[in-house]
Amino acid sequence: MARAAAGSATGGALTPGDALRYVNPALRPSAEMVARMSAEHGTPDDSTLAELRRPHPEFMPKRLPDVAVEERLIPVPGGAPAVKVFVINARAGSKRPAIVHMHGGGYIVGTAAFEVGKHQAVAKELDCVIVTVDYRLAPETRFTGSVEDNYAALKWVHDNAAALGVDPNRIAIMGESAGGGHAARLAITARDRGEVPVLLQVLIYPMLDDRTGSTVIPPFPLGSIGWDAPSNRYGWSSFLGMRPGGANVPAAGVPARVKDLGGLAPAFIGVGGIDLFVSEDVAYARRLIEAKVPCELLVIPGAYHGFDVVAADTAPARQFTKAKFDALRRAFGNSDV
Repeated sequence: MARAAAGSATGGALTPGDALRYVNPALRPSAEMVARMSAEHGTPDDSTLAELRRPHPEFMPKRLPDVAVEERLIPVPGGAPAVKVFVINARAGSKRPAIVHMHGGGYIVGTAAFEVGKHQAVAKELDCVIVTVDYRLAPETRFTGSVEDNYAALKWVHDNAAALGVDPNRIAIMGESAGGGHAARLAITARDRGEVPVLLQVLIYPMLDDRTGSTVIPPFPLGSIGWDAPSNRYGWSSFLGMRPGGANVPAAGVPARVKDLGGLAPAFIGVGGIDLFVSEDVAYARRLIEAKVPCELLVIPGAYHGFDVVAADTAPARQFTKAKFDALRRAFGNSDV
Protein backbone atom coordinates (compact mmCIF):
# COMPACT_ATOMS: atom_id res chain seq x y z
CA MET A 1 0.00 0.00 0.00
CA ALA A 2 3.03 2.28 0.21
CA ARG A 3 3.54 4.84 -2.50
CA ALA A 4 6.28 7.28 -3.46
CA ALA A 5 5.26 10.43 -1.64
CA ALA A 6 7.93 12.98 -2.34
CA GLY A 7 10.82 13.89 -4.59
CA SER A 8 14.40 13.13 -3.71
CA ALA A 9 17.13 15.74 -3.54
CA THR A 10 17.89 15.05 -7.20
CA GLY A 11 14.27 15.35 -8.24
CA GLY A 12 13.45 11.66 -8.59
CA ALA A 13 10.51 10.00 -6.90
CA LEU A 14 11.18 8.23 -3.64
CA THR A 15 10.10 4.61 -3.38
CA PRO A 16 9.68 2.01 -0.62
CA GLY A 17 13.05 0.69 -1.77
CA ASP A 18 14.65 4.00 -0.84
CA ALA A 19 13.10 3.67 2.61
CA LEU A 20 14.83 0.38 3.37
CA ARG A 21 17.99 2.13 4.49
CA TYR A 22 15.95 3.68 7.32
CA VAL A 23 14.63 0.29 8.44
CA ASN A 24 16.14 -1.49 11.42
CA PRO A 25 18.51 -4.11 9.92
CA ALA A 26 16.71 -6.91 11.74
CA LEU A 27 13.47 -5.85 10.05
CA ARG A 28 14.72 -5.31 6.49
CA PRO A 29 13.88 -8.77 5.08
CA SER A 30 10.30 -8.49 6.31
CA ALA A 31 10.10 -4.85 5.16
CA GLU A 32 11.07 -5.92 1.64
CA MET A 33 8.28 -8.50 1.70
CA VAL A 34 5.74 -5.94 2.95
CA ALA A 35 6.82 -3.47 0.25
CA ARG A 36 6.36 -6.11 -2.46
CA MET A 37 2.93 -7.09 -1.18
CA SER A 38 1.85 -3.46 -0.92
CA ALA A 39 2.90 -2.82 -4.51
CA GLU A 40 0.92 -5.86 -5.66
CA HIS A 41 -2.28 -4.96 -3.80
CA GLY A 42 -2.25 -1.20 -4.29
CA THR A 43 -4.34 1.31 -2.38
CA PRO A 44 -7.67 0.00 -1.04
CA ASP A 45 -10.84 1.38 -2.55
CA ASP A 46 -14.48 0.41 -2.91
CA SER A 47 -13.71 -1.90 -5.82
CA THR A 48 -11.10 -3.93 -3.91
CA LEU A 49 -12.73 -4.03 -0.50
CA ALA A 50 -14.46 -7.38 -0.94
CA GLU A 51 -11.21 -9.03 -1.96
CA LEU A 52 -9.35 -7.46 0.96
CA ARG A 53 -11.99 -8.87 3.31
CA ARG A 54 -11.78 -12.39 1.89
CA PRO A 55 -10.91 -14.82 4.71
CA HIS A 56 -7.47 -16.44 4.70
CA PRO A 57 -7.79 -19.26 7.23
CA GLU A 58 -4.36 -20.55 6.29
CA PHE A 59 -2.84 -17.50 8.02
CA MET A 60 -4.95 -17.69 11.18
CA PRO A 61 -3.01 -18.46 14.37
CA LYS A 62 -3.86 -21.96 15.55
CA ARG A 63 -6.29 -22.15 18.44
CA LEU A 64 -5.15 -23.70 21.70
CA PRO A 65 -7.19 -26.67 22.91
CA ASP A 66 -6.60 -25.90 26.60
CA VAL A 67 -7.86 -22.28 26.62
CA ALA A 68 -11.64 -21.87 26.54
CA VAL A 69 -13.32 -19.78 23.85
CA GLU A 70 -16.99 -18.85 23.78
CA GLU A 71 -18.76 -16.84 21.10
CA ARG A 72 -21.42 -14.48 22.43
CA LEU A 73 -23.81 -11.89 21.00
CA ILE A 74 -23.99 -8.70 23.07
CA PRO A 75 -27.01 -6.36 22.82
CA VAL A 76 -26.22 -2.89 21.51
CA PRO A 77 -28.61 -0.09 22.55
CA GLY A 78 -30.56 2.00 20.08
CA GLY A 79 -31.88 -0.81 17.92
CA ALA A 80 -28.47 -1.72 16.50
CA PRO A 81 -27.62 -5.34 15.69
CA ALA A 82 -26.07 -7.36 18.51
CA VAL A 83 -22.28 -7.35 18.39
CA LYS A 84 -20.37 -10.62 18.33
CA VAL A 85 -17.54 -11.11 20.81
CA PHE A 86 -15.18 -13.97 21.55
CA VAL A 87 -14.74 -14.59 25.28
CA ILE A 88 -11.37 -16.18 25.91
CA ASN A 89 -10.16 -17.89 29.09
CA ALA A 90 -13.18 -17.00 31.23
CA ARG A 91 -13.46 -18.95 34.46
CA ALA A 92 -16.35 -18.30 36.85
CA GLY A 93 -15.37 -18.18 40.49
CA SER A 94 -12.05 -16.45 39.90
CA LYS A 95 -11.36 -12.72 39.99
CA ARG A 96 -8.80 -12.09 37.30
CA PRO A 97 -8.01 -9.07 35.13
CA ALA A 98 -9.54 -8.69 31.68
CA ILE A 99 -8.69 -7.10 28.35
CA VAL A 100 -11.35 -5.83 25.96
CA HIS A 101 -9.67 -5.97 22.56
CA MET A 102 -10.40 -4.36 19.20
CA HIS A 103 -8.73 -5.66 16.03
CA GLY A 104 -6.98 -3.60 13.40
CA GLY A 105 -7.71 -3.18 9.71
CA GLY A 106 -7.88 0.50 8.81
CA TYR A 107 -11.51 0.64 10.03
CA ILE A 108 -12.48 -1.20 6.84
CA VAL A 109 -11.27 -4.81 7.13
CA GLY A 110 -10.48 -7.45 9.74
CA THR A 111 -12.39 -9.76 12.05
CA ALA A 112 -12.17 -10.70 15.69
CA ALA A 113 -12.23 -14.39 14.78
CA PHE A 114 -8.94 -14.20 12.92
CA GLU A 115 -6.88 -13.49 16.04
CA VAL A 116 -8.55 -15.79 18.57
CA GLY A 117 -5.58 -18.16 18.66
CA LYS A 118 -3.18 -15.32 19.37
CA HIS A 119 -5.41 -14.02 22.15
CA GLN A 120 -5.61 -17.46 23.71
CA ALA A 121 -1.82 -17.46 24.04
CA VAL A 122 -1.83 -13.96 25.55
CA ALA A 123 -4.65 -14.79 27.98
CA LYS A 124 -2.75 -17.87 29.09
CA GLU A 125 0.52 -15.98 29.55
CA LEU A 126 -1.03 -13.09 31.47
CA ASP A 127 -3.62 -15.23 33.32
CA CYS A 128 -6.44 -12.96 32.24
CA VAL A 129 -9.71 -12.99 30.33
CA ILE A 130 -9.76 -11.47 26.85
CA VAL A 131 -12.95 -10.36 25.12
CA THR A 132 -12.32 -9.43 21.50
CA VAL A 133 -15.00 -7.45 19.68
CA ASP A 134 -16.23 -8.03 16.13
CA TYR A 135 -17.32 -4.42 15.71
CA ARG A 136 -19.09 -3.24 12.56
CA LEU A 137 -16.80 -2.08 9.76
CA ALA A 138 -16.80 1.00 7.55
CA PRO A 139 -18.00 2.13 5.10
CA GLU A 140 -21.19 0.15 5.77
CA THR A 141 -21.21 1.52 9.33
CA ARG A 142 -19.80 4.93 10.25
CA PHE A 143 -17.90 5.66 13.43
CA THR A 144 -20.93 6.07 15.68
CA GLY A 145 -21.89 2.44 15.13
CA SER A 146 -18.53 0.93 16.05
CA VAL A 147 -18.25 3.24 19.06
CA GLU A 148 -21.48 1.77 20.41
CA ASP A 149 -20.42 -1.80 19.57
CA ASN A 150 -17.19 -1.47 21.50
CA TYR A 151 -18.76 0.31 24.44
CA ALA A 152 -21.51 -2.32 24.67
CA ALA A 153 -18.83 -5.01 24.90
CA LEU A 154 -16.90 -3.13 27.59
CA LYS A 155 -20.01 -2.53 29.67
CA TRP A 156 -21.09 -6.16 29.27
CA VAL A 157 -17.75 -7.39 30.61
CA HIS A 158 -18.04 -5.04 33.59
CA ASP A 159 -21.67 -5.91 34.31
CA ASN A 160 -21.03 -9.66 34.00
CA ALA A 161 -17.68 -9.69 35.75
CA ALA A 162 -18.63 -12.30 38.34
CA ALA A 163 -19.90 -14.79 35.77
CA LEU A 164 -16.77 -14.29 33.68
CA GLY A 165 -14.39 -14.54 36.61
CA VAL A 166 -13.26 -10.94 36.11
CA ASP A 167 -12.27 -8.28 38.61
CA PRO A 168 -14.45 -5.31 37.51
CA ASN A 169 -11.77 -2.88 38.66
CA ARG A 170 -9.07 -4.47 36.49
CA ILE A 171 -10.40 -4.16 32.96
CA ALA A 172 -7.93 -2.88 30.36
CA ILE A 173 -8.67 -2.02 26.74
CA MET A 174 -6.31 -2.69 23.86
CA GLY A 175 -6.08 -2.50 20.09
CA GLU A 176 -3.68 -2.29 17.20
CA SER A 177 -3.75 0.25 14.35
CA ALA A 178 -7.45 1.03 13.76
CA GLY A 179 -8.11 -1.11 16.83
CA GLY A 180 -5.80 1.21 18.75
CA GLY A 181 -7.88 4.12 17.51
CA HIS A 182 -10.99 2.30 18.69
CA ALA A 183 -9.37 1.69 22.09
CA ALA A 184 -8.50 5.38 22.45
CA ARG A 185 -12.05 6.32 21.45
CA LEU A 186 -13.44 3.76 23.91
CA ALA A 187 -11.36 5.21 26.75
CA ILE A 188 -12.83 8.63 25.97
CA THR A 189 -16.37 7.25 25.79
CA ALA A 190 -15.96 5.40 29.09
CA ARG A 191 -14.70 8.56 30.77
CA ASP A 192 -17.55 10.65 29.40
CA ARG A 193 -20.30 8.17 30.36
CA GLY A 194 -18.86 7.40 33.78
CA GLU A 195 -20.24 3.85 34.01
CA VAL A 196 -17.18 1.63 33.60
CA PRO A 197 -13.70 2.23 35.03
CA VAL A 198 -10.86 1.50 32.61
CA LEU A 199 -7.62 0.37 34.20
CA LEU A 200 -5.29 0.91 31.23
CA GLN A 201 -5.53 1.75 27.54
CA VAL A 202 -2.96 -0.09 25.44
CA LEU A 203 -2.66 1.67 22.10
CA ILE A 204 -0.47 -0.18 19.61
CA TYR A 205 0.51 2.06 16.67
CA PRO A 206 -2.98 3.57 16.99
CA MET A 207 -4.81 5.27 14.10
CA LEU A 208 -5.77 8.49 15.87
CA ASP A 209 -5.82 11.45 13.48
CA ASP A 210 -7.70 11.80 10.18
CA ARG A 211 -5.42 14.67 9.16
CA THR A 212 -2.43 12.37 8.69
CA GLY A 213 -1.99 11.88 4.97
CA SER A 214 -4.67 14.42 4.06
CA THR A 215 -3.91 17.90 5.37
CA VAL A 216 -0.74 16.77 7.16
CA ILE A 217 1.77 14.92 4.98
CA PRO A 218 4.39 13.09 7.05
CA PRO A 219 7.95 13.43 5.78
CA PHE A 220 9.70 10.52 4.09
CA PRO A 221 10.26 7.75 5.14
CA LEU A 222 7.22 7.76 7.47
CA GLY A 223 4.52 5.55 5.97
CA SER A 224 6.79 4.35 3.17
CA ILE A 225 6.54 0.67 4.18
CA GLY A 226 3.05 -0.82 4.50
CA TRP A 227 0.09 1.36 5.48
CA ASP A 228 0.54 4.68 3.67
CA ALA A 229 -1.11 8.07 3.23
CA PRO A 230 -3.52 7.10 0.38
CA SER A 231 -4.66 4.03 2.32
CA ASN A 232 -5.13 6.20 5.39
CA ARG A 233 -7.29 8.67 3.49
CA TYR A 234 -9.52 5.86 2.27
CA GLY A 235 -9.81 4.32 5.72
CA TRP A 236 -10.73 7.59 7.37
CA SER A 237 -13.16 8.72 4.65
CA SER A 238 -14.93 5.35 4.91
CA PHE A 239 -15.07 5.59 8.69
CA LEU A 240 -16.20 9.20 8.92
CA GLY A 241 -18.43 9.34 5.85
CA MET A 242 -16.72 12.51 4.71
CA ARG A 243 -13.43 13.75 3.39
CA PRO A 244 -10.81 13.54 6.15
CA GLY A 245 -8.79 16.51 7.30
CA GLY A 246 -11.52 19.13 7.05
CA ALA A 247 -12.61 21.58 9.71
CA ASN A 248 -16.06 19.96 9.91
CA VAL A 249 -14.82 16.48 10.91
CA PRO A 250 -16.51 15.56 14.23
CA ALA A 251 -14.15 15.18 17.17
CA ALA A 252 -16.30 12.29 18.42
CA GLY A 253 -14.85 10.16 15.63
CA VAL A 254 -11.22 11.24 15.95
CA PRO A 255 -9.34 10.88 19.25
CA ALA A 256 -6.68 13.40 18.21
CA ARG A 257 -9.37 16.07 17.77
CA VAL A 258 -10.82 15.64 21.28
CA LYS A 259 -9.82 18.79 23.13
CA ASP A 260 -9.94 17.52 26.72
CA LEU A 261 -7.94 14.37 27.47
CA GLY A 262 -7.97 14.88 31.22
CA GLY A 263 -9.25 12.08 33.39
CA LEU A 264 -8.59 9.32 30.88
CA ALA A 265 -7.23 5.92 31.85
CA PRO A 266 -3.44 5.57 32.01
CA ALA A 267 -1.95 4.69 28.64
CA PHE A 268 0.75 2.63 27.00
CA ILE A 269 1.46 3.74 23.43
CA GLY A 270 3.85 1.82 21.20
CA VAL A 271 4.77 2.60 17.59
CA GLY A 272 7.54 2.15 15.06
CA GLY A 273 9.85 5.00 14.14
CA ILE A 274 8.94 4.97 10.43
CA ASP A 275 5.27 4.11 10.91
CA LEU A 276 2.87 6.52 9.21
CA PHE A 277 1.29 7.08 12.64
CA VAL A 278 4.44 7.87 14.63
CA SER A 279 3.99 11.66 14.66
CA GLU A 280 0.32 11.56 15.63
CA ASP A 281 0.99 8.91 18.27
CA VAL A 282 3.85 10.86 19.85
CA ALA A 283 1.68 13.99 19.79
CA TYR A 284 -1.18 12.13 21.49
CA ALA A 285 1.19 10.81 24.17
CA ARG A 286 2.44 14.34 24.78
CA ARG A 287 -1.11 15.64 25.13
CA LEU A 288 -1.98 12.86 27.58
CA ILE A 289 1.05 13.72 29.68
CA GLU A 290 0.16 17.41 29.61
CA ALA A 291 -3.37 16.45 30.73
CA LYS A 292 -1.81 14.66 33.73
CA VAL A 293 -2.67 11.21 32.40
CA PRO A 294 0.06 8.65 33.15
CA CYS A 295 1.45 7.60 29.79
CA GLU A 296 4.28 5.32 28.72
CA LEU A 297 5.52 5.84 25.16
CA LEU A 298 7.74 3.41 23.26
CA VAL A 299 9.08 4.20 19.79
CA ILE A 300 11.09 1.44 18.11
CA PRO A 301 13.65 3.03 15.74
CA GLY A 302 13.44 1.86 12.15
CA ALA A 303 10.23 -0.11 12.64
CA TYR A 304 7.37 0.01 10.12
CA HIS A 305 3.63 -0.40 10.66
CA GLY A 306 2.77 -3.87 11.94
CA PHE A 307 6.38 -5.01 12.27
CA ASP A 308 5.67 -6.90 15.49
CA VAL A 309 3.24 -9.18 13.66
CA VAL A 310 5.12 -9.62 10.39
CA ALA A 311 8.53 -10.09 12.04
CA ALA A 312 7.50 -11.40 15.44
CA ASP A 313 10.70 -13.37 16.01
CA THR A 314 13.07 -10.42 15.61
CA ALA A 315 14.69 -8.60 18.51
CA PRO A 316 12.81 -5.30 17.90
CA ALA A 317 9.47 -7.12 17.85
CA ARG A 318 10.29 -9.08 21.00
CA GLN A 319 11.30 -5.85 22.77
CA PHE A 320 8.05 -4.22 21.69
CA THR A 321 5.85 -7.13 22.75
CA LYS A 322 7.62 -7.50 26.10
CA ALA A 323 7.10 -3.81 26.87
CA LYS A 324 3.39 -4.12 26.06
CA PHE A 325 2.96 -7.17 28.27
CA ASP A 326 5.01 -5.61 31.07
CA ALA A 327 2.70 -2.57 31.04
CA LEU A 328 -0.31 -4.87 31.36
CA ARG A 329 1.31 -6.89 34.16
CA ARG A 330 2.09 -3.73 36.11
CA ALA A 331 -1.46 -2.48 35.71
CA PHE A 332 -2.89 -5.86 36.69
CA GLY A 333 -0.70 -5.92 39.78
CA ASN A 334 0.76 -9.34 39.08
CA SER A 335 4.32 -8.28 38.39
CA ASP A 336 6.96 -5.91 39.72
CA VAL A 337 8.53 -5.20 36.30
